[in-house]
Amino acid sequence: MERTAADAMPDDTDLTPQEPEPAETTTDTSTETSTDTTAETDANPVMALALKDLQERRDALERDIQELTNRKQQLEADLKTSFAGQSDAIARRVKGFQEYLGGALQDLVQSVESLELVVQPMVVQPSPLDQKPADPNQSAEAPTAAAAAVADTFRPDEALIRAALERFLKQPDVYADPWNLRRSIDAKDIALLEDWFFNQGGRGAQPSRGTRPRNILASAALIAIIGELYGDQFQCLVLAGGPERLGEWRRGLQDALGLGREDFGPSSGIVLFERPEALVERADRLEERGEVPLILIDAAERSVDIPVLQFPLWLAFAAGPGERLDDDDLL
Repeated sequence: MERTAADAMPDDTDLTPQEPEPAETTTDTSTETSTDTTAETDANPVMALALKDLQERRDALERDIQELTNRKQQLEADLKTSFAGQSDAIARRVKGFQEYLGGALQDLVQSVESLELVVQPMVVQPSPLDQKPADPNQSAEAPTAAAAAVADTFRPDEALIRAALERFLKQPDVYADPWNLRRSIDAKDIALLEDWFFNQGGRGAQPSRGTRPRNILASAALIAIIGELYGDQFQCLVLAGGPERLGEWRRGLQDALGLGREDFGPSSGIVLFERPEALVERADRLEERGEVPLILIDAAERSVDIPVLQFPLWLAFAAGPGERLDDDDLL
């Protein structure tokens, strides 16, 4: 009975799963609207004053720059008109001194190295003038015989010398080997060299050819001939009392003989000297070694020192009247 009553009672508990009711979602969307308001603002008076001040400063700077530019152009024009003539002479003096200084310093080093610290005894020989000849006629014939002996110094090589001189009269051989003449000389140069070889015997003064370049060209021809005669057993010593003159001699001999800078110096074929004392010392050392010094003296030298006269080969150019070979007044 109880079971039947229980079955008859309504069942409040429903075990069947039920779907949940969807919850209501309310989304509140708020839209923010921004309004850009552009309002024109009036110009700031302080900014205007600052801009005006900057503009005035800029104008002042431009005026200063223009003034400085004009002054620069004026100074450049003054420099060109005032120093153009002197700059070339100064440059030539500096270049000549630079070229001479290298050879002079090398010669100075060798001179110091070869100094003899031991005092050599002095031997005084009687002068030939103190000796009285036994025969009076002998005194008159002695100078003539001595002059003839000196003049005959190059007689054995006369054919070679004259052939070389004739060759120098022809067209210049610009492709000749170094130490050979690459320029041509004229008849006056030939006459000068012939007189020096065959009448003076390689020792004496000759009249200048009028300009230093002409004297250098004649000297270059002489060096070429002496080189054929003596080979490497001679050295040319040039005396010209000034860096500018020595620089001109160097350039002239380089051009005429096809030489380079290495051919000038104490251990090379040509040495340049500004003082005669140094030249004499160098010539003495050459003779001690069995070599022959060839001494060339520029026409601007006022005189020839007596010690130079003792050497077998020397040529001095004597300036003619009115001939100007001194370069001291260039500046």
